[in-house]
Amino acid sequence: MGAAERERIEDAESFVFKIAANLLRDRRRRTSIRASAQLAEIDDHLVSGLTREFVEHRHPERVLLARIQVTEVLKALDELGVRTKDIYVLFRLEAMKQREIADLFGLTVKSVEKHVMRATLHLALRFGAQGQ
Repeated sequence: MGAAERERIEDAESFVFKIAANLLRDRRRRTSIRASAQLAEIDDHLVSGLTREFVEHRHPERVLLARIQVTEVLKALDELGVRTKDIYVLFRLEAMKQREIADLFGLTVKSVEKHVMRATLHLALRFGAQGQ
């Protein structure tokens, strides 16, 4: 803008385009500097320790039991109907927001909440007694 005050601008569109290009270039530089600074702060020893702590070994028996449990849950959800099952899976397993699910199905958020609650209650009644 200081250059605009010193000189007469012949082509205003070109001048605005040049300002926009320079701003985008500056923004990219700032973003890349921040990203590289954040990556540089990661300690490999800390990452490997956290990985060991949070990642469980996946023994074939454990994988098979998990698959069986998921299959049982999906069968139990089938008892509630396709829409309720789909809404519950999208919300709980796919971590989709209730507003997005409501838009996808053409429902209100309140209706989505009711489907999720119905499925949660059904699963709690179905499998809750087994844990006791």
